Amino acid sequence: MEYHKLGDKPCSSHLFFAILLVFVFIASFADAAIHFHQFVIEAKPVKRLCRTHSTITVNGQFPGPTLEVRDGDTLVITAINRARYNATLHWHGLRQLRNPWADGPEYVTQCPIQPGRSYTYRFTIQNQEGTLWWHAHSRWLRATVYGAIIIYPKMGRPYPFLMPKKEIPILLGEWWDRNPMDVLRQALFTGAAPNVSDAFTINGQPGDLYRCSSKETAVFPVEAGETILLRIINSALNQELFYGVANHKLTVVAVDASYTKPFTTNVIMIAPGQTTDVLITADQQPARYYMAAHAYNSANAPFDNTTTTAILEYKSAPCGAKKGQPLKPIFPQLPGFNDTATATAFTAQLRSPYKAEVPMKIDESLLFTVGLGLINCTNPNSPRCQGPNGTRFAASINNVSFVFPRRNSLMQAYYQGQPGIFTTDFPPVPPIQFDYTGNVSRGLWQPVKATKLFKLRYRSKVQIVFQGTSIVTVENHPMHLHGYEFYVIGSGFGNFNPGTDPAKFNLIDPPRRNTIGTPPGGWVAIRFEADNPGIWLLHCHIDTHLPWGLAMAFLVENGVGELQTVQPPPLDLPQC
Repeated sequence: MEYHKLGDKPCSSHLFFAILLVFVFIASFADAAIHFHQFVIEAKPVKRLCRTHSTITVNGQFPGPTLEVRDGDTLVITAINRARYNATLHWHGLRQLRNPWADGPEYVTQCPIQPGRSYTYRFTIQNQEGTLWWHAHSRWLRATVYGAIIIYPKMGRPYPFLMPKKEIPILLGEWWDRNPMDVLRQALFTGAAPNVSDAFTINGQPGDLYRCSSKETAVFPVEAGETILLRIINSALNQELFYGVANHKLTVVAVDASYTKPFTTNVIMIAPGQTTDVLITADQQPARYYMAAHAYNSANAPFDNTTTTAILEYKSAPCGAKKGQPLKPIFPQLPGFNDTATATAFTAQLRSPYKAEVPMKIDESLLFTVGLGLINCTNPNSPRCQGPNGTRFAASINNVSFVFPRRNSLMQAYYQGQPGIFTTDFPPVPPIQFDYTGNVSRGLWQPVKATKLFKLRYRSKVQIVFQGTSIVTVENHPMHLHGYEFYVIGSGFGNFNPGTDPAKFNLIDPPRRNTIGTPPGGWVAIRFEADNPGIWLLHCHIDTHLPWGLAMAFLVENGVGELQTVQPPPLDLPQC
């Protein structure tokens, strides 16, 4: 941060003290920095599974660059789109206070960056530290356009746990052996589910269990006895994952850039969009150990049943029987693909390390059903109706299947006072009450398509119960709220009971997150204060479900004065 040189001679003691106060104020920001980056979005040849594809990357890297900053820093990132698709970038989990223009979801807070154009994202990190990530928020570009965001504490502020010897970002991803945008395009044309991925990846590499992949398997060398912080990000497009490291315990210390009460586990379950920080100590016999991830599949649907691996390699590990050959790595025990009990037990252990500031007096109590649906076709034999029984797949919240506008973004239309882009009559509860997790009448399977928002007063206290449904199939839907963090105060299986379930809410030390899964055939409750004006997307982070309509948006009104009001849009904001 730049400073102006103060005058040499003050004309009075009052001026001296005034200057001293200014100096103290500036010094309080002395550790803040401004980081300038250029992100070039373009196709580059990337070879995986024996084949080379023209893959959309950032700066030619897959995964993309890691952003390392401190709490209080400012980022100025110019996105230059040299790809053949529209693109936007989202800084997942960052609050973007009063600044929805930097949030990134296409047609929500901005129009997309068209091929050959650019847009500069400017934002400041405020009171956040830990592991987050960035990714494309335009169709399925985020299959390969993503990277880590590491926010260190302000200078002089330690971690609330023992300082690790090293830190390693672990980005879990999915890989298709074809253009992911073509996979999506085919699914949207036929109305059927898209083809599942061909591989999972760790830091962009599938690992030893896939064809043509062993030479590039990610290897992480460690010294015996040292403790490492693994910053784990599920950047997969569509799949919750189990992750573990052979013979090593994982101590969870943070999720979604919020610290937790530490607890030890053999395995974590992590949903798309979520991050989990774990400490691991190299306290086993010097050898080579696989870290591995495979699917947690809670739906009655096809899934990628492969396993990705990387290697934790002790530097003092002996060689194998063949001279000069490394030892064969030891494999971890991961839960079964459908082990909901293990996934639930892991999530239930998460707690804030302190008494949380949970909103107690609720102004808006919302019940949102989340799940799939089917659109009936007049001609079931049409090539565009290849879903179950001649239908098209859909998804909805409270029976509203969200339609993204195309003429303008929601935020731009709101700021400009443009009518006809959206309405603010999103239902606070399901239009029809039914046995959400039971045998649902087929008459309730078809949602209504609309672009509806729900309006919140500034600083209103909000509770949302996400209620999963059994329409088509039960499933864990990881719900992500842009522009906010929230407290996860309770969850359960079956239908939420407003008479008895609130008595079980944890209002003392619930975990704080930005993405939370609804248990398959169950519910989860969150609370937050609407202290960030603007339009903020809420959606399932399984990207198959987003174009099907499993989304809505909150319109949080301005408060009083400049500090409670959305800042003006930047001059280079893209137009539709």
